Amino acid sequence: MRSLQPLLHDLVPTIAAPTIALSGPDGQIRPAGVQGVFHADRRILSAAVLRLDAQEPSPIGWASAGPGATRFVSVARWLGDEIADPTVRIVRTRTVRPGAVEEEVEIVSSATVPVHTTVTVETASDLASMDAVRSGRSEDASPGRVTVRIDPYRTWEVTLAPGQSTVLRWSATVDDPDAVMLPGLRGSFSVPGVRARDRRVERLVAQSLDDLAALRLTTPIDDGDTFLGAGVPWYLTLFGRDSLWAARMMLPLGTDLALGTLRVLARRQGEKVDPETGEAPGKIMHELRRSDVAYRLPATYYGTIDATLLWISLMHDTWRWGGQVSSLIQPLEAALGWLASHADPDGDGFLEYIDTTGRGLANQGWKDSGDAVRFHDGRLAEPPIALAEVQGYAYRAALDGAALLDAFGRPGGDRWRSYAFSLADRFRAAFWVDEGRYPALALDRDKRPVDSLTSNIGHLLGTGLLTGEEEARVAAALADPAMSGAYGLRTMSADDRGFAPLSYHCGSVWAHDTAIVAAGLARGGFAAEALTLFDGLLAAAETFGFRLPELYGGDSRAELSRPVAYPAACHPQAWSSAAAILMLQSWLGLEPDVPNGVVRLNPLPGAPIVTGLRIGGHTVGFDGTSLTGLPSGLSVEP
Repeated sequence: MRSLQPLLHDLVPTIAAPTIALSGPDGQIRPAGVQGVFHADRRILSAAVLRLDAQEPSPIGWASAGPGATRFVSVARWLGDEIADPTVRIVRTRTVRPGAVEEEVEIVSSATVPVHTTVTVETASDLASMDAVRSGRSEDASPGRVTVRIDPYRTWEVTLAPGQSTVLRWSATVDDPDAVMLPGLRGSFSVPGVRARDRRVERLVAQSLDDLAALRLTTPIDDGDTFLGAGVPWYLTLFGRDSLWAARMMLPLGTDLALGTLRVLARRQGEKVDPETGEAPGKIMHELRRSDVAYRLPATYYGTIDATLLWISLMHDTWRWGGQVSSLIQPLEAALGWLASHADPDGDGFLEYIDTTGRGLANQGWKDSGDAVRFHDGRLAEPPIALAEVQGYAYRAALDGAALLDAFGRPGGDRWRSYAFSLADRFRAAFWVDEGRYPALALDRDKRPVDSLTSNIGHLLGTGLLTGEEEARVAAALADPAMSGAYGLRTMSADDRGFAPLSYHCGSVWAHDTAIVAAGLARGGFAAEALTLFDGLLAAAETFGFRLPELYGGDSRAELSRPVAYPAACHPQAWSSAAAILMLQSWLGLEPDVPNGVVRLNPLPGAPIVTGLRIGGHTVGFDGTSLTGLPSGLSVEP
């Protein structure tokens, strides 16, 4: 029998990175699937089951109780008055802080008779690694130097007089000196006030910011520099691409998080060529894991074609928002060196990837599942693969790098501008398919266009790689119901043979992907198309309790009145949560250029009123028509 990845969609997370608790909606943590309390990729509790008189209470609901806290409500129907209404209520409040989980169990009686009950919390710890849990396999866990302490008082005899209540408490703590992830105590960001015609916007932003605050991490060697862990539970660690995108989306709320992310990744920038790890000089890493547990990839892994490009553009955008980036010039030049010397191994002028070991990721763009790159007829493309959006990222990174080199008095700007313009010409000649209706997803090993219609091409919008007329063609292709007919943007057209609404990368909807494409549409003047995608995200947010998951089903809005969950989706996921802030920025059409004293503002219809944004270290707002609080030295342009 094959091992199956545990399902996540119906679990309730409580988070204070690097510690997370995952339970059922009833609050019980059972020794099954991925339920448990995890710290830094180890499961420190595999069970925490509450019983009264050896019976589990009947669950009736749960709700978030703020960052790092969840409240579960149940009833003990066999206790109290013998009437239809329950008269003994249990409120179980779970609080997670880094390295610990604490619970308060309040038992409330509204009965007219005394209530006596024996309360127990049964706990267990298996110290399983996250990778073993994810794969559904058992393992002989080696605890290493991990120590778990559980409060020993987990049996209570409780007697309540009529109308009385009591509170019971228990806790578990962990000491893990080998953990590679620590709580991120810096990386602060502002909390904006939002007033929108659509109240879903306010609720989405509030929940997203709670989740983002809980996902902040650092490492023992980073002097407190903070980044966002990618997602719960599988990816609560440093992921180059995810952490960079999330930090970039959060720039309207300050530059601290972006600067921390840039520095953390610069410290791990590649220095040598290593096919096993994917490392190359100047390259930005993909993923960091602890080395004392078995994992399917190297603990420090560089198998990504786009993180280095995204690092360059995050540095540029952070500078434009007013961040101080001068200390990062040397890593910038190294990153550009990777683009010049290691990103195009066959010399055809396009960035491409191939895993030569057979043990790394077969696909190394953001759609990194093994079947993500498919032709219109469903065939898999053979590597090396040159992804469309990666060429757009490279174009933007070259121009962004040139601007930074010029600004800080370094040579090479003209070279990188020439590189970008030549790349655009090559792309124009090689990628367009379907009689020029849209660009291909990729070029395969034989330089054939992979002709499926996918969301990847939406990432080209706003990079500058396309002309205005070409952007209009892309916008029209993405607006087709086969792409935009779900609750957001499908990853692959419903007209492609490889499409399936619950395929990880070939038909599902990803919130961050939809938000990035909507931002490009808004920037290009395609307001109606952007607002359609925003509405899909808001409808999905409402379905999922305003905690947008990693992804969800790409079923048609005409067929289902709400999106269905992707059963193994992480939630929360950093770039899904940060998509709410990118949506705000795009709605306002806000693009600062602090070094040149300009802020561009071009709001879409229905843009919300927002306070508490940060530009150049100053707090600004949007009152519905104009920016407020803008300091002298900055002027507004449309």
